[in-house]
Amino acid sequence: MTGIEIGRRTVLCGTACAVLSGCAGYGSGRAVAAPAAAGGTPLATVADVPVGGGLILAAQDVVLTQTVAGTVRAFTATCTHQGCVVADVTGGTINCTCHGSSFALDGTVVAGPAPAPLAEKAIVVADGAITLA
Repeated sequence: MTGIEIGRRTVLCGTACAVLSGCAGYGSGRAVAAPAAAGGTPLATVADVPVGGGLILAAQDVVLTQTVAGTVRAFTATCTHQGCVVADVTGGTINCTCHGSSFALDGTVVAGPAPAPLAEKAIVVADGAITLA
């Protein structure tokens, strides 16, 4: 590969990433907390996340789930089908109403057309507060 080919790929990847990140703002997820700032501003508390359910933080592109009391996980709130923000967490699934995809509380696909699971995000839970790692 020449330096020109590598540069062109970098530019194309940067353009694609910018376009894809622009899609993440669409959808009807509900934000319940201010966007997390650098320095560990809490997203929510463990008490905010229903056991056997979840909480969508659309502004932060995060879905928090708690399958059993005290075990909280975080995923991207962006559906893997076409980039809509998931709309709700009901009946034990994370649901995207744009095209009918649903995900289990562990992020795996339950019903398509989503082609892949929701990407997991690293979090820290300390004294009941949940922050991005």
